[in-house]
Amino acid sequence: MSTGRAGDRIFAGAARGSGILVLAIMAAIAVFLVWKAIPALQDNKANFLTSQDWNPNATPAKFGIAQLAFGTVVSSALALIIATPVAIGIALFIAFYSPRKIASGLGYVVDLLAAVPSIVYGLWGLLVLAPNMEGISKALNTALGWIPFFGGDSPGKNSIFTASVVLAIMILPIISSISREVFLQVPRAHVEAALALGATRWEMIRLSVLPYGRSGVIGASMLGLGRAMGETIAVAMVLTFAPGVNVHILEDGGNTFAANIAKSFGEATVTGRGALIASGLVLFVITLVVNMAARAVVARRKEFV
Repeated sequence: MSTGRAGDRIFAGAARGSGILVLAIMAAIAVFLVWKAIPALQDNKANFLTSQDWNPNATPAKFGIAQLAFGTVVSSALALIIATPVAIGIALFIAFYSPRKIASGLGYVVDLLAAVPSIVYGLWGLLVLAPNMEGISKALNTALGWIPFFGGDSPGKNSIFTASVVLAIMILPIISSISREVFLQVPRAHVEAALALGATRWEMIRLSVLPYGRSGVIGASMLGLGRAMGETIAVAMVLTFAPGVNVHILEDGGNTFAANIAKSFGEATVTGRGALIASGLVLFVITLVVNMAARAVVARRKEFV
């Protein structure tokens, strides 16, 4: 008994220490970003939160994150909207529709997509996807041009919409893999009870599987959203930079926090690097807020589980 209690104490201490270590690392990152960003923010002659200009290397320095925040949030949200339904469909097919003999193989193939490097997705998006997106963008502009996001006079191929499609393909395996594992954890009693009452397979999924796995799907989606927000190389290769916020996502141009840091850091001055670190701090805060919101939503679903 004493050995068991000692083991419990050691495990509890290790778990508590790990949690404290993670919080300490996050706090250290935040302190570092603030410390490095303050000098640049003091030299900034524009409003950091609302300005659309990004000229931190100029004299005097003028930079703001309005365009970067818009591009990051819109491209990531659109990627999530595109990827989540497809990922859930893939997960449900593998878990409940696919024959058992090929389900594991399909799951393995989907999981492999998560191991593809970002640069490969970027090259594919630039050389294969982007040239074929101009026609799709024009079709969406013609059909949905009355919606501001799909409006504009010159839909192109190197747009926020194209970047969102690349991001959607990148986060698809993450959401699908986690959702599949969550669906497979649904108690067999729930599934068998629904089928015994005469439910079809889809009715069983709608009544038993989706409510049980909702919190897990939300968590998977938030992980995918975090990946999309922090993606650098693929977005930098696909997007064509154009200054200012453009609500027409089908037109060429746009920028994100991560892509801007990747493209600008090498040529940045001391103030420019401080400005990039300040933008990274904003991305850090946005990611924390998104994950905290996701945790709150998941916690509200614990009663069902």
